[in-house]
Amino acid sequence: MELPKFLLGDNTDHPSAIFIIHTEYPRFIINLENDEVEWLEDFTQEDEKDLASEARDLIEAATSFYDRETARYQD
Repeated sequence: MELPKFLLGDNTDHPSAIFIIHTEYPRFIINLENDEVEWLEDFTQEDEKDLASEARDLIEAATSFYDRETARYQD
């Protein structure tokens, strides 16, 4: 099965939270309610240096995905 790069998620235990799941490396979940990011990968110190610059772009892409998806529901 081929997964999309981003998925929307919600959970009734967190009724005000909206989660974006990034399914490609580096995998992560961002909670748009508070911008908390949970990384689903184990990183070495070297990886963390590279990730610092890439993380901002990935989080912006996740937010853009959410904006695009919600705009489609509003049409």
